[in-house]
Amino acid sequence: MRPSAPESSAASDVQASPVPPAPPSRSGWLAPVPLFFVALWSTGFIAAKYGLPYAPPLTFLILRCLGALLVLVPMVLVGGAPWPRGRILHVAVAGLLLQAGYLGGVWSAIKIGMPAGLSALIVGLQPILTAFAAPLVGERVSARQWLGLLLGLGGVGLVVYAKISLNGLSPAAIGLCLLALLSITSGTLYQKRFCPHFDLRTGTLIQFAATALALLPLAVLLEDFGPALASVHWTPQFVGALLWSVLALSIGAIFLLFRLISRNDATRVTSLLYLTPPTTAVMAWLMFGEALSPLGLVGMVVAVTGVAFVVRK
Repeated sequence: MRPSAPESSAASDVQASPVPPAPPSRSGWLAPVPLFFVALWSTGFIAAKYGLPYAPPLTFLILRCLGALLVLVPMVLVGGAPWPRGRILHVAVAGLLLQAGYLGGVWSAIKIGMPAGLSALIVGLQPILTAFAAPLVGERVSARQWLGLLLGLGGVGLVVYAKISLNGLSPAAIGLCLLALLSITSGTLYQKRFCPHFDLRTGTLIQFAATALALLPLAVLLEDFGPALASVHWTPQFVGALLWSVLALSIGAIFLLFRLISRNDATRVTSLLYLTPPTTAVMAWLMFGEALSPLGLVGMVVAVTGVAFVVRK
């Protein structure tokens, strides 16, 4: 969640955003960015599977944010990274939507019983919502891209079909998943519209700092978060999941996501998320021995085909 790089061009099916585009890359290193992003982003669900049994979701996310800040602060100070002048508030708002709203919603929903397959299907509506809202950022979605978005959603449905269950479902879990869906959709569009270009080091630092501050009172109120962190079981599995979440997800995957948002239209970027459930299914098969059904394999092909329709120039 492997298409070619979704670079924007004059011949693109989606018209350019009114936001001034970033200068073209000279090194050509952006070509593998979508592939790396999909691979890293998909490991988020594996990290959650390892980490959430040992810590409440908001506490886990706060520790993840603090760990990312420990990495980013030296990078900013040593590298003399520039701050996004006049856009710090916009960057922070985008971060609250993309980090606190999305991750907090999904992880909290799963923690209280939302089946993983159903949560993946609900959040999988994001590319469709982004396409409907594309005119807000000056983009137009072609008929071929709409077909690709519908194929992608259908492919995701086939992949997670065997894992869709109503056991443990509650209005609160559904509400948290819908909150996550709206948050990541509006966060992507907000960042594309108001702050698409910023230094990745300082911009990400601002977003994780804002996310930690926003989640802290909720964790204190709902999860007994405190200096002793009594709710956390520091097992090797949890420590490994936390370190991976900090380095590979909070730094690696988020850097790649922001680079994609800055250089491509929102519909193409979000369509890559259709590849997350198939990629995660393959990882779960390799790591946990979870079965890959024939229907799921068909869904993977359908999802990849749909994304190819969306990102093709």
